[in-house]
Amino acid sequence: MSIVIKKKTAHIASRDDLLVDGAALFISLLAMIIVLYPLIFVISASVSEPMEVVRGNVRLFPKGFTLEGYQRILEYQPIWRGYRNSIFYTLSKVVISLFATLSAAYALSRKNLRGRGFITFYFMLTMFISAGLIPTYLQVQRYGMLNTVWPIILMGTVSMHNLVVVRTYYTSSIPYELSEAAFIDGCSDIKLFLKIILPLAKPVIAVIALNVAVAEWNAYFTPMIYLNDSKLYPLQVHLRNILIMGQTQDFMGSDPEELADMVRLQQLRESMKYGLIIVSTIPLLVVYPFLQRFFAKGVMMGSIKG
Repeated sequence: MSIVIKKKTAHIASRDDLLVDGAALFISLLAMIIVLYPLIFVISASVSEPMEVVRGNVRLFPKGFTLEGYQRILEYQPIWRGYRNSIFYTLSKVVISLFATLSAAYALSRKNLRGRGFITFYFMLTMFISAGLIPTYLQVQRYGMLNTVWPIILMGTVSMHNLVVVRTYYTSSIPYELSEAAFIDGCSDIKLFLKIILPLAKPVIAVIALNVAVAEWNAYFTPMIYLNDSKLYPLQVHLRNILIMGQTQDFMGSDPEELADMVRLQQLRESMKYGLIIVSTIPLLVVYPFLQRFFAKGVMMGSIKG
């Protein structure tokens, strides 16, 4: 009798497991479709015949394959200038942000730092209190940094969120006894930080670098406020001018024969918008796979303790 009951219980349990697995599979497939459909649609629209895009005939797959939109984009010189500026701003911001965040988090993670709690609280205030756009603009103007690269690189260099994540990683994932043993062997704080702490903090460094890089690469509001020279514009500002303000006539140049093709250009506007999205995301898609193996580990380890 007991054997029969056990078999029935096992049968019921296995059926419940199948239902749970089926529901999880269905939800996963639904989430995958929701995520992949916009990406597939953008790629298809960017290589479709412009009139098909304008008429709304592109649903999933391309209609009338053409690369004319990409050709126009690549011939537009400000795009390449924006690429160069964005790469410079992003790399500079990542380097400066990592230097400031990693070193500050290391100091705050030391138990022998006097006033550590007050300093942390003082830094935390920046998450809730802000001077606002106008006072910040006046301050930047007073420092003579308007229409220069410095506001783009220096503003927002240290995020308190990133600082807390790195400090938590130091305290929860790197044993304090390791530091004590290094001090006993005559290691200084700088050597400990450079030779021991940083090599062990590769996962969280990858997380912070990726977060800063993505935020800076996609930033357009700060450059739009503090930059007046189009030669200093990052890629996102040029894309904004093209997508929102409709400045697609600049693609044509000043040659009379090209100006006569304005009608075709207006038809290309829709497919070019989707092409610009693809062009602007390629660098992040190239970089992300190299940091992916560190990303999940760094996020989880940096969020174990508060």
